[in-house]
Amino acid sequence: MTHAIRFHKTGGPEVLVWEEVQVGKPGPGEARIRHTAVGLNFIDIYNRSGVYPVQLPSGLGGEGAGVVEEVGAGVTDLKPGDRVCYGSAPLGAYAEARLIPAERLLKLPDGVDDKSAAAMMLKGLTVQYLIRQIYKVKAGDTILLHAAAGGVGLILSQWAKSLGATVIGTVGSDEKAKLAQAHGCAHTINYAREDFVQRVVEITGGKKVPVVYDSVGKDTFLKSLDCLAPTGIVALFGQSSGTVEPFNLGLLAAKGSLFVTRPTLNTYAAKRENLVAMANELFDVVKSGAVKIEVNQTYPLKDAAKAHADLGARKTTGSTVLTV
Repeated sequence: MTHAIRFHKTGGPEVLVWEEVQVGKPGPGEARIRHTAVGLNFIDIYNRSGVYPVQLPSGLGGEGAGVVEEVGAGVTDLKPGDRVCYGSAPLGAYAEARLIPAERLLKLPDGVDDKSAAAMMLKGLTVQYLIRQIYKVKAGDTILLHAAAGGVGLILSQWAKSLGATVIGTVGSDEKAKLAQAHGCAHTINYAREDFVQRVVEITGGKKVPVVYDSVGKDTFLKSLDCLAPTGIVALFGQSSGTVEPFNLGLLAAKGSLFVTRPTLNTYAAKRENLVAMANELFDVVKSGAVKIEVNQTYPLKDAAKAHADLGARKTTGSTVLTV
């Protein structure tokens, strides 16, 4: 029998259960894949806890790698035995096997192993739209990145450095500062004991930055605005500290005609052609060595609750993979 992690009610990690599931034959436009590795992401916690509501009972996870077992009618570009990965797909990655729309699958190139793929697709595709679309990072830019030692942070720092940018990263400990520095951060700010706005002003000689990449949310957002140069943009792509409270849009005028966006990968990768182009750019920077994907923690898939507890408690760094 095939097993999967499911949850029948929202709540803490304890609501995740390992149970038998039926995985049928793929329908038109679908593929059945057997996972080898599954990525862990903060959005999984949002889904599990009800911050991002889902229809219950539900599977979990939107990122994984594996092998095609069977394809349905109309699927012509995949065949059984193909190595595949995905990072923008319906929930259900926390499973030994699953059915998935074939248009969401990407062939895994030689030179990228399954664990790396499972660790990088959702996070790497997120980085692609953040630094190549929302604000196109270029040589000479100085940018601010919160949670620089996290999974997205380590990829973004390396990629932005390879483009010639100077990355300022905020972290919560000296250990995480060292990790961020080793992955492309030119400057790190320990927010536990430093005012990151003051430090950004000092580092930039008062010029501040054109973009802030903020996945923390409630605890950082308003101060992120204070780090921006006139007409700068905050890309608020997560809320690990909680939801940002409503605020007066007049603040954006007062602080320098600023911009704020609340993007999602689902929007940027909605069209197949966009997804493929984004993935190809990601594969290229990984295969070139400009971005190294490091899996710092692994857990058996059936122990997903433990992985969630550790991620929520900030005990993890970089990427975490659930092994199948």
